[in-house]
Amino acid sequence: MTPQPVAASGARRAKILVVDDDPIVLKAVTSILKREDYQVVSIDDAVEGLTAAKDPSIDVAVLDIKMPNLSGMDLLRGIKAARPDVEVIMMTAFATVETAVEAVKAGAYDYLTKPFENIDEVSMTVAKAAERKALRDRARALEEALTARNQFEELIGQSSQMRGVFKLVETVSHSTATVLVQGESGTGKELVARAIHYRSARKDKPFVAVNCSALSDTLLESELFGHVKGSFTGATSNKKGLFEAADGGTIFLDEIGDVPPATQVRLLRVLQEGEVKRVGANEPVKVDVRVIAATHVDLNRAKEQGKFREDLFYRLNVITIDLPPLRDRPEDVPLLAHHFLKLYAVKVGKRVTGFAPRAMEALTCNRWTGNVRELENVIERAVVLTSKEVLEVDDLPPGFQDAPQAGAQVEVFSLAHLPYAQAKRLAMRAFERRYLTALLEKHNHNVSSAARAAGVDRSNFRRLLKQYEVAGRSMKRGKDGDDDDALEAAS
Repeated sequence: MTPQPVAASGARRAKILVVDDDPIVLKAVTSILKREDYQVVSIDDAVEGLTAAKDPSIDVAVLDIKMPNLSGMDLLRGIKAARPDVEVIMMTAFATVETAVEAVKAGAYDYLTKPFENIDEVSMTVAKAAERKALRDRARALEEALTARNQFEELIGQSSQMRGVFKLVETVSHSTATVLVQGESGTGKELVARAIHYRSARKDKPFVAVNCSALSDTLLESELFGHVKGSFTGATSNKKGLFEAADGGTIFLDEIGDVPPATQVRLLRVLQEGEVKRVGANEPVKVDVRVIAATHVDLNRAKEQGKFREDLFYRLNVITIDLPPLRDRPEDVPLLAHHFLKLYAVKVGKRVTGFAPRAMEALTCNRWTGNVRELENVIERAVVLTSKEVLEVDDLPPGFQDAPQAGAQVEVFSLAHLPYAQAKRLAMRAFERRYLTALLEKHNHNVSSAARAAGVDRSNFRRLLKQYEVAGRSMKRGKDGDDDDALEAAS
């Protein structure tokens, strides 16, 4: 009995690409596979077949070995280079052991010999290949889901503000209440939403995220609620909306403050009645969806200004989670910086292990108007461009070198956003660095003379220079031409 086609992605029937320059064989194979209810794309040219194989919905490719312009083996290699997950079956009228070995080495799953002795052999071989593809897709989906379940770890912080966020996330995860996440762009609002979902009873159901500000009014309603055929220009078929796609799970409505008034009315109905009505439809559809909304605007002020519906505001504002901007939790900067450093060092294949003190101070003092997203971009850039194992302040974008700790004076206003203890520590480090630099310059960069003038043991003085990164920038030959390292060795 012929195996039934396997859905390679969700409930979708497997999609098969057949490439053969022989029209009779092409028609026969296509007919066999369509009879088994596969989706089939038939092409009689190898070059066109290579382009068609890049379609992400293709699961299995069935290829003839001998074709003009581009051989089947070259097509196999091209497909595997572009889409290594596609299972490939070769067809040949000249089957030899050498041919089979070459095809398998190039990544083919199996091969068929023409003419086919039994058409069931074609169906069975394709069915097995489709099943293998489906199993691999399922394994990858599970890995992605497991990664997503650990998104809580992506919400990194040790500040009191973030500890409060973590506690609130854990508490609300076990309820079904609507949550409103407020915070500036780049603070990690979607990470909060994912953390709530994957700690809830809905964790095995869909998590659907949509940016409400990225779509026009008509497209937004169509995306959220779906539409019926003919409801507007371009609606050529019925389409489910994202609320239906998220049934049983969670929908994350990012930038909810940008939703137009007409769509706000429809959202209110979903929250009140638990049902959606597709654009152009008469009958509502029941949905069971938890809503997590997010915004960077003050919804309460928007409500008072008449820009946001009051009834929708109160429906959304059941539980509010306020994400603090990064400038209000500078103690989290080192933790986040090291996290991104490790992430991108592995990604680009470099051995970058840490930050020099001045680089970390510059990062901590920065106001981060783009929040965590900006910090991530800065670290990624630095890792990509550096040739050193430890990131220096010079590896950071222009402007960081002029941070207060690197200048001639500490600008108090530039530290005013920091907690007192941290601002004091940074100011003291800046003072000590300036003192050491000035002392070296006064003594013509002779370490021994500067150490005696400071009343500090010479070896301890050199440790101070290294600690504050002054020695690397300021060490020069002494007055008499002797290098300080030689002087140290002789003392």
